[in-house]
Order: sequence, then C-alpha cells, then structure tokens
Amino acid sequence: MTKQRLSLWTKLAYGVGDLGTGMTANILIFFLLPFLTNTVGMAAGLAGSIYAITRFWDAINDPVIGILSDRTRTRWGRRRPWLLFAAIPFGLTFLAQWWIPFPGQIGPLFAYYLLVSLLFNTFYSAANIPYASLTPELTQDYDERTQLNQFRFAFSVGGSIVAVVLFPLLYNLLPDRSAGYLLAGACFALISSLPLLFCFWGVQERYQSERDPLPLAQQVRVAFRNRPYLFVIGIYLCSWLTFQFIATIIPYFIVFWMGLPEVWISLTVLAVQGIAVLTLFMWTQLSAHLGKRTMYLIGAGFWLISQAGLFFLQPGQQGIMIGLALIAGVGVSATVYLGPWSMLPDVIDLDELETGERREGIFYAFMVLLQKVGLALGLFLIGQALDLAGFISSVAGEAPPIQPESALLAIRFAIGPLPAVSLVGGILLVWFYPITRQRHQQILAQLEEKRQESHLNPE
Repeated sequence: MTKQRLSLWTKLAYGVGDLGTGMTANILIFFLLPFLTNTVGMAAGLAGSIYAITRFWDAINDPVIGILSDRTRTRWGRRRPWLLFAAIPFGLTFLAQWWIPFPGQIGPLFAYYLLVSLLFNTFYSAANIPYASLTPELTQDYDERTQLNQFRFAFSVGGSIVAVVLFPLLYNLLPDRSAGYLLAGACFALISSLPLLFCFWGVQERYQSERDPLPLAQQVRVAFRNRPYLFVIGIYLCSWLTFQFIATIIPYFIVFWMGLPEVWISLTVLAVQGIAVLTLFMWTQLSAHLGKRTMYLIGAGFWLISQAGLFFLQPGQQGIMIGLALIAGVGVSATVYLGPWSMLPDVIDLDELETGERREGIFYAFMVLLQKVGLALGLFLIGQALDLAGFISSVAGEAPPIQPESALLAIRFAIGPLPAVSLVGGILLVWFYPITRQRHQQILAQLEEKRQESHLNPE
C-alpha cells in the first residue's frame, strides 16, 4: 500500500503551531526575572520561588492533560480541539504576567503572580502537550516525522529570535517601564495565540488509536519502567537546565558585569538563537551519518568552550562575548533542540514493541513538564543565589544600582561553572544512552514483524 505523503502546507501548519509557545517560553526565560526584580521591585529569591511552587502543580497537571488528550474523542480528532480551546486563555494569561496591579505591595503582588503563573502554565500545557503529541498522528512514516520536527524547531527557534529582539524594543517604547512591559505583553499575547488556531485549521489527524488508554497511574508506571526513556528525560533536563541558567542570568551579566546597555541582551540572544537555527540542518545531517549520541557530544563540546570563556570575560570585551555566544548557539542547536527530541520517538517505538500500545500523550507530557521544571529551577536557583549574594533589586524609574562584589561574582558563576556542571551531567547520560542506530533498526524490524503477524492473525 502506498502511503499518502504530507503536503508542504500540512508541514508548515504543523510547524507554525510551536511558534507561540516557543516565543512565550523564551520571553519568560530571558525577561521575567529581571522584570520582577528590576521593575516590580520584588526580591530575587521571592520572585524565583513563585515558579518553583508552580512546578508542584505542573507535576500533576501535565500528566493529567497528556492522558486526557489521549482519551479525547471528537469529530476534530484527539489533539486539535485542545489547540482551539486553549489558544485564547493561553494568550490572556501570558499578558497578565506583565501587569503590576498593586504597585509597591509585595505580598499581594506575590499572590497575584503565583496565581497567574499557575493559570498560564495550565493553558501552556493544554496547548503544547497535545500539539507535541500530534506528530505520530499526522504520519506513520519515520522520515516524515523527522521532517515535521525540523519544521517545528525552525518556527520555534525562529520565533524565539523575533521575540527576544522585539520584546525589549517594545517595552522601551514608553517612558514608563511598567506600561512598556504591559504593551509588549499584549502584543505577544496576540501573536502567540494565533499560531495555535492556524495549526488547528491547517492539519488533520490521520492515524488515531481506537483503544482506550490505560489509567493514568498505570501509564506513568509503564513509562518510568522504560529505561531508555529515563535516560532521555535526564538528558533533556540537564540540557534545558543548562540553557535556562544562562538565559536567566544573561540580562544581569550584560547590565551589571559587562556594564552594557540593555540592547546588548537582544544582540547576544540573537547571536545564540540565530546560529542555532542556521546549524539545525547541519546537525540533522551529522546525526544521519554519525548517530544522535555523537551529534550531542560534539555539540556539548562547543557549548563547554563557550561556558569557560564567559566566566573569564571582562568588561569591554563585548566582541569576544558575541563570539562566545555564537559558539554556544552551535551547541544549543544540537543539545537542546535536536538531541533529546530526536531520541524520544525511538523510545516510543521501543515502548510499542514491549507493550503493544502507543502512548505519545504521557511521554510528551513529561517532556513538557521537564521543560517547565528547568525554567522553574533556573529562576529559583538564580534568584536564591542572587539574594544570598546581596543583589540589590529596584523598581521602575530607578537607575540600575551598583551591585556588591559578592553579587557580581555570583552572576559570573551562574553564567559559567554552574551551567557547565549541568551540561556535563547530560554528556554522561548520553554516553550511556542504550538506543544506538543499530538497536533502533532492530526495534523497527521487530515492530514490522509484529504488525504483519497481527494482520495475518487478527483476534
């Protein structure tokens, strides 16, 4: 039987679906903690703790959404309705994070931002988990699934570049910094909601399981008995946490250590993300020839070189800083975007071989949860470190304060050695990751054999 190939339109519609979540995730990574400490006036440790608390909710919320999307049955399919109904509240709760409803009242502000964070992350999961789980339901072709992920990451990373460049330009348009953040938040709330609706209308689920999935607790147990899956989520957490540490501290590093204006934040992020997009195809080709593990290890090597250089960087060396950002972007492309996400479908294939079921929802749910765990850990740990080091926060309209030497040392440590340790953890896990190219070929052959037997001997 000849398989119907996906059209370019379908691939584009699927890829654009990650544009909004990619943009909002990167805006929060780079600008949320500085907004809370330098505009709202919240202590760094208190601000970071908001997102640590939120992760306890996500630990329940994300797997539940994954299993609910597996159980959804509508005329639009299992995953697409979630995109439709989550799009608007996703945008509104993103906007709410940039409003200062009780200026100067830290207690009410803490409660407000905690509530908004809980709501935003709920709708983020309601959109992103079903979206990520769409891949195997659009096509059963192994190579087309890889192509879908290439389109996805091209839009996601490309959108993040636009976001980190335009967001600070927008919030600097108004003399009142708090009003500027609200303007920027409103613009990206709208921009981020529309791609989800476009994806809903542009794709059609073609391959859906008719079986009801196992109960949630049983699915979780089965997923975590899958040894390669434990490696993949460990690799992803280490890689994403490395990225999150750097992204969270970059605004502080550039403004307070390098002594540069805020425009350099966007230029630096543009260097990292721009080269990450440009090298996606290169890493894909390298992976096809050398394997996913080798691709990751080479990319991690580039990233470690950058981390060592950033710790020793001195004020006035902004040219070297951009060069190190470019080197880091080469590593980010392989270790954060392509590596773990390209390994995950292999794990799902193994799970199908062992159990006879495909449970994309629960596997992707924990990957999305880990992304948010990395965000929270980065914000929390950096916030606590800055607090302990004596970092001086400020409110909108105040000039950036002179930071003590202890805070400056903490900033340098957070951009160099701390993320390097996390990245080394990812390297060790990749080194022992058990699904090689040869093992995956065996899995596919065994799956095909089982499918043929089931067709010949239907129950």
